[in-house]
Amino acid sequence: MTSGPLSGLNRRHTIRGAAAIAVGMPLLTACGEDSDATATDTDQDTGSPSPSSSESASSPADGGGAEALAATSDVPVGGCFVVAAAKVVLTQPADGDFRAFSATCTHQGCSVSSGSDGVIPCPCHGSQFSLEDGSVVQGPATSPLEAVEIAVDGDSITRA
Repeated sequence: MTSGPLSGLNRRHTIRGAAAIAVGMPLLTACGEDSDATATDTDQDTGSPSPSSSESASSPADGGGAEALAATSDVPVGGCFVVAAAKVVLTQPADGDFRAFSATCTHQGCSVSSGSDGVIPCPCHGSQFSLEDGSVVQGPATSPLEAVEIAVDGDSITRA
C-alpha cells in the first residue's frame, strides 16, 4: 500500500464519486439553461418545432402589411391547399369563396393535407374536416379546425 493523498481511495470511493458526477452534472446543466423560448423549442401538444418570440411566421419581411399566404389559383374549387410555413389550410368550397383554418389536426396534431376531394384530409389517422367551416366530417378527431382570418385581394390571399 502506498502513502499520500490517493492512499485512502478504494473501489467503493471511486464508484460513489462517479455516481455523484453522473447525477450531479445533468442537474447543474439544467440549472444553467436559459428558460426563454428558442427556435428549437417544441410545441407541447404536437412535438413540432415552434418559433421563438423573436421570429414570427406571421410578420412579413418588409415589416408592414399582411402576410401573403398563396395565390387564389393555388386553391382548387372544392378542395384545399396547405401553407405549411404558416400552418394554415386554405379552402375554396365554391368558386371564389375562400376560407382558412389551422392546418393542425385536432386529433393528435398532425398537419392536414392539400386535396381536391371536397374535404380537408388528415393523413395520419383518417380524420376529415369540412371545407366550409372546419367541422369534423369523419373522426377520430372530435373538434373542428380553428378558423383563421384571411383577406382576398385580386389573386392574392393574405392573413388578415
